[in-house]
Amino acid sequence: MSDAILVLNGGSSSLKFALFREGDELAPLLRGNLSSMGKHPRLRVAATQTAAEIDRSLGDEAIDTAKAFAAVASVLADRDMLRRIGKVGHRIVHGGRDFIGAAMLDADNLKALHRLEPLAPIHQAINLEIVALAAELLPKAIQVGCFDTTFHTARPELARIYGLPRELTEAGIVSYGFHGLSYSHIAGKLRGRYGAAAGGRAIVAHLGSGASLCAMRGGASVATTMGFSTLDGLVMSTRCGAVDPGAILYLLQDKKLSSEELTNLLYEKSGLLGVSAISGDMQTLLGSSDPAAARAVDLFVYRIGREIGSLAAALGGLDTLVFTAGIGEHAAVVRQRICEAAEWLGVALDNDLNQGGEELVNAPNSRVDVLVIPADEESAMARELLQF
Repeated sequence: MSDAILVLNGGSSSLKFALFREGDELAPLLRGNLSSMGKHPRLRVAATQTAAEIDRSLGDEAIDTAKAFAAVASVLADRDMLRRIGKVGHRIVHGGRDFIGAAMLDADNLKALHRLEPLAPIHQAINLEIVALAAELLPKAIQVGCFDTTFHTARPELARIYGLPRELTEAGIVSYGFHGLSYSHIAGKLRGRYGAAAGGRAIVAHLGSGASLCAMRGGASVATTMGFSTLDGLVMSTRCGAVDPGAILYLLQDKKLSSEELTNLLYEKSGLLGVSAISGDMQTLLGSSDPAAARAVDLFVYRIGREIGSLAAALGGLDTLVFTAGIGEHAAVVRQRICEAAEWLGVALDNDLNQGGEELVNAPNSRVDVLVIPADEESAMARELLQF
């Protein structure tokens, strides 16, 4: 009986997975996460009606993607779930110009997606390795790619092009935008709360290790802070965010950095980690008394506040502000500071609601609804697989 959809969401240091019974309601059967693959990996699986919670260490040493996938496969096998899986959905970070909706991962499509690896060097290869592992484990199941770029493909042309020669634009050097699966989930939640208007002019802050903002009108993407790659926009955990291209030329020409050194610098050694020289983890920085930690947090908040202003200009105002993902959901003090930076737009936060884990956290006098909605890329992916 093949009545289940497996969703795999691989990152540079984590592998999230979820199993849904196929149907209109997409009943969840299993959810889990293998985190901290680079140091002290840990497997967590939520309790179900028939099985207890799992929360165990996988040792002190780093594990690679293959070992992480093997741990997930073991959980599914132990619970006799493998035989039920007829479809596997994969988060693929970059879909380029050609993948504007979920797609079967056949040989030709996989070749095209491998060619996009330079555009998302810390994600794309991992995503595609997981596809290969899943196809080997479940040879009878169909493999489907769900793309982080899809949600942003309907943006106006002016939100997608750069001031580059036309031939480069036509060659695909444009703004793609990312975190689209997360934004798709939030748009659905806003439609559930507000109807077709989906919160009107909304800005969604996906704040995790990777971070971006998306301006939506009626639940559709209008503008976003990430562009051609996942480096653009906000300061992130270890990624730099927006940097003057002249600085990149200087590092290449005057500092003589190789392309590999520059990639490592911008993706792995910058952001909160680079500014603080302490950590890329927000909770660690918030708990530190070191002025360098405070400086990194200050920069994170400043850049978000500035980008909210830019996106509000693109929308012509602001009706709804949403926080999601790890920092957005769990760092109340960061939400408070960002809302203070957006007071000029009519944002007013209720501090008790903000601290209390509520969904709607704005003060009664706020002209803008402020929401905290948990990220759920896995549900968004499972919904996309219903068409196959």
